[in-house]
Amino acid sequence: MSQSSSLQDLLRTLITANHILHYYNIVDGFGHISIRHPDPSKQTYIMPGYLAPALVHCADDLIEYHISDGSPVDPNAKKGYSERFIHGEIFKRFPSINCVIHSHSEAVLPFMIAGVPMRPAFHMAGFLGADVPMFDITKIYEAGDQQDMLVNNVKFGSALASHFAENTADSTSPLPDHLVVLMRHHGFTTLGESIQDAVYRAMYTQTNASILSTAANLRSSFYGPALTRESGAAQGSDGSGLDLLSASEMAGCRNMNEATADKAFRLWVREVEVLPLYVNELAEK
Repeated sequence: MSQSSSLQDLLRTLITANHILHYYNIVDGFGHISIRHPDPSKQTYIMPGYLAPALVHCADDLIEYHISDGSPVDPNAKKGYSERFIHGEIFKRFPSINCVIHSHSEAVLPFMIAGVPMRPAFHMAGFLGADVPMFDITKIYEAGDQQDMLVNNVKFGSALASHFAENTADSTSPLPDHLVVLMRHHGFTTLGESIQDAVYRAMYTQTNASILSTAANLRSSFYGPALTRESGAAQGSDGSGLDLLSASEMAGCRNMNEATADKAFRLWVREVEVLPLYVNELAEK
């Protein structure tokens, strides 16, 4: 992918973000992150080609796509991700969003399989809000569709993007109402106004899932599997028995943490910089 000097800092951070997401098991050989091109006249976005995130290392590993239809700007571009439509349709619907992350986190998947709502369990996850929507692609399959759960066309991408908004009928919104959407039997997608914001949300969506699972297992082992709302044990506001954040706590924690997320991001950058697995040629120039 060709680049101007004004893009280099952004692309350098995009490559490093791939490494951070891999290091923290948000992605493995699969999963992806994208950025909106900073020149609004271009109406394009940039993401790695068909490559494991840990191995992305230079600008030539990246592909630029049109937001309008997900087609590559360079018709001779190398193979890309079939699920780039997750990214393009979110950028299309939410003009303020500049970064999208898609993950198959093994900590998050059990919530969809068990039918348990994702709720913020600690202060770092206040951004999740009181309701994390779930996208079920099987509801929009038509005869002849390969039911592989992949968001691999504009129709599926648009349907997923709509779940970030309360009014799904609106085609565009300044800001999403939700910052994370779970994807049935697939994973989750999150977004941000910057790479830093999106990486922070991906990190703590996964951490929150692990904490919730641990808390639910601990509660069940202590009170027993027959625990009900009427058992007399302390109950959470949602009837789960778990002590979760209130609405005011969610808002306050989100404001506080997102104002200071740069501190953690600098640590994450340094962690992957010193590991030989991760190479970022743009950082070496």
